Amino acid sequence: MKAIQLHEFGGPEVLRHEEVPVPEPGPGEVLVRVHAVGVNPPDRYAREGMPDIPPEIRPQFHLPLIPGTDVSGVVEAVAADVNGFAVGDEVIGLLRFPTVLQSSAYAEYVTAPASDLARKLAGIDHVHAAALAMSGLTAWQFLIELGHDHPSPFQEAQHRPMALDSESTVLINGAAGGVGHLALQLAKWKGARVIAVASGAHETFLRELGADEFIDYTKERPEEVVRDVDLVLDAVGGPASRRFLRTLKRGGSLYPVYFGQFDDEENAELGVTVTAVSVRSSGAQLAELESLVDAGKIRVAIDSTFPLADARAAHERIARGHIQGKIVLTVA
Repeated sequence: MKAIQLHEFGGPEVLRHEEVPVPEPGPGEVLVRVHAVGVNPPDRYAREGMPDIPPEIRPQFHLPLIPGTDVSGVVEAVAADVNGFAVGDEVIGLLRFPTVLQSSAYAEYVTAPASDLARKLAGIDHVHAAALAMSGLTAWQFLIELGHDHPSPFQEAQHRPMALDSESTVLINGAAGGVGHLALQLAKWKGARVIAVASGAHETFLRELGADEFIDYTKERPEEVVRDVDLVLDAVGGPASRRFLRTLKRGGSLYPVYFGQFDDEENAELGVTVTAVSVRSSGAQLAELESLVDAGKIRVAIDSTFPLADARAAHERIARGHIQGKIVLTVA
């Protein structure tokens, strides 16, 4: 089969389209013939060797490596101990995350734990299904239901999603990206008022998704003009996330998708909560997300698609930034 491999860490040029053996499913697994692969930030981090992560907590990657975690495809073979899936079933999944940060999804075939899969609904094509997996589960586990008891590797405090309703105001930073545009729609589904932060080119897109207010961060700083929100989901995160503490009312919460440095004493003095999630694979939660897509409650936006052989071009698109929705590799 054909797959994308990297034999060294570096820029998009290290991604090679090569012939590799078809994997064999182990106990509890199925073999999936891949039709589409969602492209995610961890794919880029792995390709680069995660240079920004301290060596003591940096995951160990063994080269050559086939990147990717998000797939939509068709079951090709089933291990003897697997019930619930059969050859020919269309499935989607976020595979083995975060236990294995890259699960060899950039390929024509991939093995997948049955528990990580959901049946793909007929009304959702493979491209949109693959785009839903990691981003949709991240938004779901931050905002709707955690669904597991594993703490974030960055803090001991357990994340508990805030209950959202028509009395809630949510600010979403990075609202046009993969996680952000789905989180916006989930918050609206729960009845919340949503303030979307992105560059001006995305305003029409985000208002169409239901944003009640839009802030162009290239023209004004949201932390200087917004106050008394109940929740900030910072889909950008990182060291700058702390600036959003001033936008929260007492009792409010800040959820940085990429965790930064926070002071527990400062948070307590402000009366706010800061927690994060390490998203985890869940076929059951993906099935719930699919039902919302199928019912038209949320939609998955596609920034661009590239054939598997052009994975390098897909990663070059990541580097240009200002992504609207998701990037997807098409395989079959």
